Amino acid sequence: MSTGFLAPRSELNADVRAAAPGEFPPPTIGPIALQAPVILAPMAGVTDVPFRELCREFGAGLYVNQMITARALLENNANTWKLAEFGHEETPRSIQLYGTEPKSIARAVERLVEEGRVDHIDMNFGCPAPKVTRLGGGSALPYKSKLLATMIRAAVSSAGEVPVTIKFRKGIDADHLTFLDTGRIAEDEGCASIALHGRTAHDLYSGHADWDAIGELKQHVTSIPVFGNGDIWEAWDALRMMRHTGCDGVVVGRGCLGRPFLFRDLASVFAGEEPLAPPTLAEVGATMVDHAARLVDWYDDPRAIRNFRKHAIWYVTGFPIGGAMRARLAGIESVAELIDLVNEFPQSDFPEQALRAKRSHTGGPKTVALPAGWLDDVDDETPLPAEAGAVNSGG
Repeated sequence: MSTGFLAPRSELNADVRAAAPGEFPPPTIGPIALQAPVILAPMAGVTDVPFRELCREFGAGLYVNQMITARALLENNANTWKLAEFGHEETPRSIQLYGTEPKSIARAVERLVEEGRVDHIDMNFGCPAPKVTRLGGGSALPYKSKLLATMIRAAVSSAGEVPVTIKFRKGIDADHLTFLDTGRIAEDEGCASIALHGRTAHDLYSGHADWDAIGELKQHVTSIPVFGNGDIWEAWDALRMMRHTGCDGVVVGRGCLGRPFLFRDLASVFAGEEPLAPPTLAEVGATMVDHAARLVDWYDDPRAIRNFRKHAIWYVTGFPIGGAMRARLAGIESVAELIDLVNEFPQSDFPEQALRAKRSHTGGPKTVALPAGWLDDVDDETPLPAEAGAVNSGG
């Protein structure tokens, strides 16, 4: 990667200083001591073994596998078990689990732990996708506070010494905010840490994340680490968030898509250093080829290159390569074809306007899809039928 030049900053972060010695001590999640207060957010179809490996090589942190569903795991769905795999030397092995009722959650956790497959389990109570919320899962579930407590209790009691954490949003919408109650319940039921995305399900990915809510949650939950999520586009954003909210660490999602070197920058600023200059387009191209080759090798299938197409577009976001080249990248069929395209890239430094360019989800606000009568009784702890937990893993 480029050396000798300092990374550009957006105007928003022009005056942010690097961390002072001891300013941000890395938190612990149960027995897991983080080297840096940074977590890679689990992202469906993204945070597989090749991507996690690449991010880990750029910087320290906790790298969470993509979401799997408890029901699909228990039914021995082959795709789910493939999603649940880890690299041969990957540690700690962290995975996110989704479900809508406590029995399957408990059984899935028991199986993962008894078979020695995981070191950390995160529970998904934040997904805003309609196919999830209309079944009472994801960001819809915390509204049912008693059911939420039962779900967390089932996971924690089944996990033994393996730490259980949860990730959630502010609530369903501005009229149904649940994040303070959710944090308290998680603390009371034995979660090792919690993470808040500072948006509601209604917000989806629109506007700006509400960092004030993260600060409010940190004041409300005091015995376990609180992580903040939302709008970490530059490493400096992580410092601003932690200083503004007092949270114990950050969860990085969309900001690292096509930019695994963001974790290098995060390691630098938390160590009190200025980040190095971002990679040139040629260096980005080399990383693209590396990433694609790892992906094809891991899945042992040349067709897996198709899973890289979205990554290819994220990598070149903001670079002046033209629409025709982007279209060709979006249709690559082999690593060899990718190498040929990368060799055609023009010379270009990383464009400053791409520092905060949005990648992947940008939708919202949007009315949240909920089960019929879901808002009628907040105390109803009756789970939906088990079939509601059968959303395809990775969603």
